[in-house]
Amino acid sequence: MIIPFASITGTETTIPDAVRIRHLVITNLSYKTGGDDSASLGSALKMLTKYKFLAGSFTGGLIFEKDQGEKFFSPGTMSPDFISANIAYTGKGLVRRVILGDYSVRFGQGLNLNTGISTGLSLTSQGYMSATNEIKPYTSTDENIFFRGIATQLAIKNADISLFCSRNNIDATIGTENGNSGDYIGSFYKSGSHNTLSLLQKRDAVSESVYGINLSYNFRIISIGIAWSENRFSLPAMPDYNTPEKIFSFRGRTNNVASFYYTSLIKKILLFGEVSANDIKKHAIVQGMSFRPSDRLIINFQYWKYAPGYTSFHGKGPGGSSGSYSEQSLLGNFTFEAARHLFIRGGCYIQHFPWLKYRCSSPSTGVKRELGFKYMPGEKLVFDWLYSYRYSMADNSTTAGIPALKKTISRSLKMVSRYSVYNNLTLGTRIDYKIIDPSGSKGVQLLQDISFRPENVPVTFWLRYCIFRTDDWDSRIYSWENDLLYTYSIPAMYGKGSRFYIMAGWKISGKAELRFKYGVLSESETTGLITDTEEFRLQLKIFI
Repeated sequence: MIIPFASITGTETTIPDAVRIRHLVITNLSYKTGGDDSASLGSALKMLTKYKFLAGSFTGGLIFEKDQGEKFFSPGTMSPDFISANIAYTGKGLVRRVILGDYSVRFGQGLNLNTGISTGLSLTSQGYMSATNEIKPYTSTDENIFFRGIATQLAIKNADISLFCSRNNIDATIGTENGNSGDYIGSFYKSGSHNTLSLLQKRDAVSESVYGINLSYNFRIISIGIAWSENRFSLPAMPDYNTPEKIFSFRGRTNNVASFYYTSLIKKILLFGEVSANDIKKHAIVQGMSFRPSDRLIINFQYWKYAPGYTSFHGKGPGGSSGSYSEQSLLGNFTFEAARHLFIRGGCYIQHFPWLKYRCSSPSTGVKRELGFKYMPGEKLVFDWLYSYRYSMADNSTTAGIPALKKTISRSLKMVSRYSVYNNLTLGTRIDYKIIDPSGSKGVQLLQDISFRPENVPVTFWLRYCIFRTDDWDSRIYSWENDLLYTYSIPAMYGKGSRFYIMAGWKISGKAELRFKYGVLSESETTGLITDTEEFRLQLKIFI
């Protein structure tokens, strides 16, 4: 929270020796049984390699990736399906950063520009202020959101200036008109998978040029900034306006977006916000507040509104991508230390969609509520309870004509306990129960985690055994899993079955680390048969 208002400096030292170059290599291999498909162009093996070097003020990176079912080399070329590279300079004077190659940017609250990964909003998180101005090398594997070109960040006392220019090929579905091929963009394709001939035709189908500028200044109690960007496509976007939910979708070749944002600290109140508009005068607003009336209590509020027709292709504001749907939402939460070792947290999230969206043929609303208790009687024992309420709307497919909206209410209770038996042995137990109204669908999950690190051996083991049973997909239960470094796994458990995995991490001296994960998902079919889906993951990290 203090990042916009404080800086930390140290005594500079001069090292006469030559700058040492360090290298980091990470390679992942993943395979899941049942993933072989005759329609796929390549094997079911997923491959990822990341390389990074550090040499004083310079860094550089290289990424190769092949998704499941893709060919490693793209047809007609000798390059991998996805390749990314960059080189960056970081300084302390006027020139703070220069990047050549692939990079990501983020300014203000992200309404205009935010190409980072968004994980959504937690109702019980202690704060939501993103307000981070940064240009950094691209290190992810999303094949469409990043910029490719040059970017620089300059600093003069309390002022900061960032400029960037990008030209990149992105995936899209190309439509035809008047018998000519490649006349317009029918839709943008964002999954990045090219494992069939039809999906391969969408790969790098459109050229996108983006350039922009960001100016910010830090005063004593307030930091302000303005940002501007322009997108240009090689073909005009022409969404199907016969589909009512796409009436407000972007149409044309260029899209300009300008925004103003601020962050201010007034005594114990932190205020932050952003207002943004595009060249057709459609706007988006974010306003937030974080208040700490005492050392034991934190209160947060955040409001945002996306007007129909507002579009920012590389923006990610609160609630998701800016301009995906017109939306007006309010979120609030608190965290309270009620007694020694006892913490209470709660939150409420109210959404209103004034126009149509996916699976909703009428304006809709949604409500989410959470209430949690955490009790930590000692350093080795933690109890956590969380009650969640979800109210949502979706089309009722059983009605004739324009579908009426069907209201669904989900209630769930999660209980988690963690106990460190010894310094090298931790046990975790979790119980989930979920019920859906008005269908009456129910789901339950029981899981046990074990983390063990043998003494005098640089190996760590993570184990999980999980039993689940849900009536259908609506009562599914999500469970976060330990995984390879810099990756995540949150599978949805539904139906009837069990999930087991074991992962081992071996630190080979201080220069390398090896991780292996084996998992199996056993599901009971309606016929009574049990099907097993196995998964193998291997990762090698080398730092020299």
